[in-house]
Amino acid sequence: MIDWPELLMGATALALGGVLKGATGAGAPLLAVPVLAMLYDIRLAVALFTFPSLVPNIWQGWAYRHNLPPSALVFGFALGGAVGAGVGTAMLVSLSPDLLMLGVAVAVLIYVTFRLAQPDWALDMRVAVRLAVPMGLAGGVLQGATGLSAPVSITFMNAIRMERRAFIAAIAVFFAVMAVIQIPLLVAWGVLTPMRAVLSAGALLPLMGAMPLGAALASRMSPAAFDRIILGLLTLISVRIGIGALMSFR
Repeated sequence: MIDWPELLMGATALALGGVLKGATGAGAPLLAVPVLAMLYDIRLAVALFTFPSLVPNIWQGWAYRHNLPPSALVFGFALGGAVGAGVGTAMLVSLSPDLLMLGVAVAVLIYVTFRLAQPDWALDMRVAVRLAVPMGLAGGVLQGATGLSAPVSITFMNAIRMERRAFIAAIAVFFAVMAVIQIPLLVAWGVLTPMRAVLSAGALLPLMGAMPLGAALASRMSPAAFDRIILGLLTLISVRIGIGALMSFR
């Protein structure tokens, strides 16, 4: 029997993630995965977000291919992410779901705290190229284990202060490569079943349908105002998941 309130909440989370993706080129899992994990569990949340991690990023990577930053940065970051995604996926199938849920909450709070504490910090491109592989590895582990690499990946890319199109192109390559690695591993370990694959494909509809709205909002709203709204939402979601995960350990 379909639980319509849960379905509506999940679709809304995916749509809000699409708005964020359309506006910034990244961050859809930050809104969608915590809500899906709260409604179901972390493994199902990661499975449902497999195709939304792949298809929109292939599309954005192709659309902004002429704006890619230096290849040493982009492909070093993506290579590290691919290796990390494999390690993180192994953690996903072996660790406690409640522990992983707590990891999602902590990861989001770390991201929010860093963004608030260091709003003007910038990373030199030459240093960024040297850090690309290890930062990609860390982001990939987090992506594979919790479905959220943003505390590492978006923070790292945002710190370089690239132009918006270059940022979108680079982060799209990173997410798409990780998804290509993660999907067969999730299938092999029984996390991504045929039914979940169908549901994941269906999750593309609200997410990609909302992306044009995000792009339109980004052109009308100041980046600072939009960022504050998103950080507030993320804080509320992470606190809710963290409390639920901690209660389950009692």
